[in-house]
Amino acid sequence: MRKVERFRQMVFPLLSLSLMLAGSHAVLADQVGTTVVGTLKVECHGDHGRAVILIPGLQGGPWVWQQTIEHLEKDHVVYAVTLAGFDGVPVPKDGGNLFDRADASLLQLIRQQKIDKPVLVGHSLGGTLSLRFAGEHAALISGVVAVDGLPLFPGMDRVSEQQRLAMAANMREKMSQSSAEEFKAQSTGYMQHIGVIDPQLAARYAPMNARSDIKATAEYMSEDLAADLRPGLNNANVPILEISPYNAPDFSRPPMAMSEAQKTAYYQSLLANAPQAKVVSISSSRHFVMLDQPSKFQHTLDDFLKSL
Repeated sequence: MRKVERFRQMVFPLLSLSLMLAGSHAVLADQVGTTVVGTLKVECHGDHGRAVILIPGLQGGPWVWQQTIEHLEKDHVVYAVTLAGFDGVPVPKDGGNLFDRADASLLQLIRQQKIDKPVLVGHSLGGTLSLRFAGEHAALISGVVAVDGLPLFPGMDRVSEQQRLAMAANMREKMSQSSAEEFKAQSTGYMQHIGVIDPQLAARYAPMNARSDIKATAEYMSEDLAADLRPGLNNANVPILEISPYNAPDFSRPPMAMSEAQKTAYYQSLLANAPQAKVVSISSSRHFVMLDQPSKFQHTLDDFLKSL
């Protein structure tokens, strides 16, 4: 179990889930270019080209995608969503499974805004949600780019379902009891050691992560740990690109010793059920690939979009 915990801490973010606003089922105008759809806050950028929906990970907001938005909006219609409970977006008062509500709100966004076959680009938790959506609504999208977001939390394939659910419940309990100061410290430590390589980037973005709701973060994290979306990928018959970050020093010593090729192969194994899934590694980068390696990330994303 120590290896699983270590793997969880090092490879896949301690934070990555998204969705729940005030339970609204209407599309409400908020300000120019911004709407609320279901539990999602949605920003729209650009006015022509293929539609792309950007979904941040745990505690994330549109700031995760700033450079990506600036690049894509020239030739794409970009919808940058924020999940309920994150980046100052209110948490729904009526509860419910956050993964389910996120999925329903994405479906609502596509249908109500009449978005024609968008590409879902999700980071971490957002990538996991994108893969789930592909398994359930493949006919509505053109493809998925999952940035270090997987159908099963890394390491959870090595434990039983019962152990996985127990770990998820324990995570929820411990994280939800964090004080504001503890939550802020956790966000800082996470960005410094797992999120990004550059200390200046960590200092800049950690306070943005800490703007999220503690209990919502705990619930998203718990649902992420408990989920195994691999069976549903049999129905995800669209092109899927998984971006795997790799920073050699993080994987240089046991029990984390792993080459870049080995990590890529492991991610590919978790996506084995998806008919059209491919894994591409980007180094040197940590979990927030788009912040550590913006040029490499954008080039990889552009190539995928052009291939569709």
